[in-house]
Amino acid sequence: MAARSRVPLVVAALVGVVAVLAVRAAGTGEDSPPPTAQQDVPANCVALQLSASSEKAALLSKIAQGYADDDGEADGRCARVLVTSKASGGATEALARGWDERIDGPRPDVWSPASGSWAGLLRQGTSGRDAPDLVGDGELASIAQTPLVIAMPKPMAETLGWPDTPLGWADVLQLARDPAGWGRFNKPYGAFKLGKTNPNFSTSGLNATVGSYFAATGLSSDLQLTDLTKPAVVDYVRRVESAVVHYGDTTLTFLSNLQKADDVGQGLTYVSAVTVEEKSVWDYNQGNPTGDPATLGDHAKPKIPLVSIYPKEGTLFSDNPYVVLQADWVDDAKRAVAADFLAYVQSEGPQALFADAAFRSFDGKPGERIVPADGMLPAEPRAVLSPPSPPVLAQVQDSWERDRKRAKVLLVLDVSGSMGEQVGSQGASKLDLAKKAAISAVDLLAPDDQVSLWVFSTEQDGGKPYRELVDFGPAAERNGPIKAQIADLVPSGGTGLYATTRAAARSLSETFDAGRINAVVVLTDGRNEFPADNSIDSLTRELSGEDADRTVRVFPIAYGDDADLGELTKIADASRAAAYDASDPASIDNVLTAVLSNF
Repeated sequence: MAARSRVPLVVAALVGVVAVLAVRAAGTGEDSPPPTAQQDVPANCVALQLSASSEKAALLSKIAQGYADDDGEADGRCARVLVTSKASGGATEALARGWDERIDGPRPDVWSPASGSWAGLLRQGTSGRDAPDLVGDGELASIAQTPLVIAMPKPMAETLGWPDTPLGWADVLQLARDPAGWGRFNKPYGAFKLGKTNPNFSTSGLNATVGSYFAATGLSSDLQLTDLTKPAVVDYVRRVESAVVHYGDTTLTFLSNLQKADDVGQGLTYVSAVTVEEKSVWDYNQGNPTGDPATLGDHAKPKIPLVSIYPKEGTLFSDNPYVVLQADWVDDAKRAVAADFLAYVQSEGPQALFADAAFRSFDGKPGERIVPADGMLPAEPRAVLSPPSPPVLAQVQDSWERDRKRAKVLLVLDVSGSMGEQVGSQGASKLDLAKKAAISAVDLLAPDDQVSLWVFSTEQDGGKPYRELVDFGPAAERNGPIKAQIADLVPSGGTGLYATTRAAARSLSETFDAGRINAVVVLTDGRNEFPADNSIDSLTRELSGEDADRTVRVFPIAYGDDADLGELTKIADASRAAAYDASDPASIDNVLTAVLSNF
């Protein structure tokens, strides 16, 4: 079965993307970065630029300030460490193509992704090309660790025997295969539903996918390329993936949606389990799924907490490596600061700060936050997997494209008159940019994904503010007609947002395919302008539905400054999806690619 093309080094789309849930903030996986305080650097100081993965950037910035206050010297010279936040995948892509400070921010001297796997993928992506090896040989130092877990609402986990019974991927597979779902235990939770991020974008998704391939083979190390194509392995992984509700670029989508469901007493209906880092379980159980220290305490703790299942087949650690880049811009003075700061980060005080945020120490020791009362077991994991080699990691990503759950996606494009407005200095309209992005984005679907195209404005035929241009069929057959129709679009009329969204969701609901991710992607630059259907409350009630096992997820894109992001977020929340912010029309390529990472 052919697979869609993977974006270069997996994550070009993440640059500049902000997905919005309440408003998506800094978080657990590869989420939008928190602001990091920047220090003033005296003229005689050596300034070291450190790019850190988003979930720890704010904490590292605080540690860097402490370094400056405590001593701030290396080899007798004043030293300052400036921390910036960049998702691991986005940094991998930027380093591979050649860091561009206009796009990527300050060029790093030291890079700390969430997992050493990204460093391996960087080496794999640049090998065989006329590109420098920025990682170098040798073992990478860690600054903190956190294992991948299968997080599950506590009553569900206890039904399976947690914490006394070892659980893992085999149990996920058994539940995913059983048509009775939780009914086999006489529980009213419906089908088993798994939340799992896209391994091309997210560290949690990458580690979970690797873990499922290991479980399928029965190995704990030395996963080989040939293992990934064995029929029994392919069947095992596909059956696990069949339970996925949707994918996406960040675990925060699942955790925030779960929090919203818990707020209204539906914490057992959204997902049965979600693959996240152990630290994220603690964050969620504090009522702070973003993991942002600034929002800790703003929201009540959940009624139904999560607990951590450490896969009995073995799991991987996010080891947060400290990579001093082997680059000509990193001189000896910077290398001295890098070595001194690493020693400081691994010292008692900074490690206590990591422990307080529910990370384990750089050598894997659990701190006081890792306790059963907060859903974490300090004696676990008992089985730890060895990360595959970079070539195998890259092939795991490609194999996942083959084995992932397929999608049924209805693309709905706004062609109202405001889409004709010119943006930027090149004379292009908002519709011009959206057309170009959409034509490229449909190629990201697998050939056997199902896809359809609608457009909407108040000037469509028949009194309806929407029109079907291409009906559902395999992407291999529909992409050509869809591209041709998109190329011919012209703007006119007003925005019939609510009626169109309602009709699109109903259309998918009536033809719901339980073997696929059923979703609507709505791109709009405006607010509802169709008086015949002008009730957001009525729309969101309908999207919420009564059967959580037949949810049609709506992923709205707020395009341009005039789009009503708040209303679109309500629509996404009602369908337990995510809204995306493309208020800068120039970002629409990246945003559309990020949206399609859900499938």
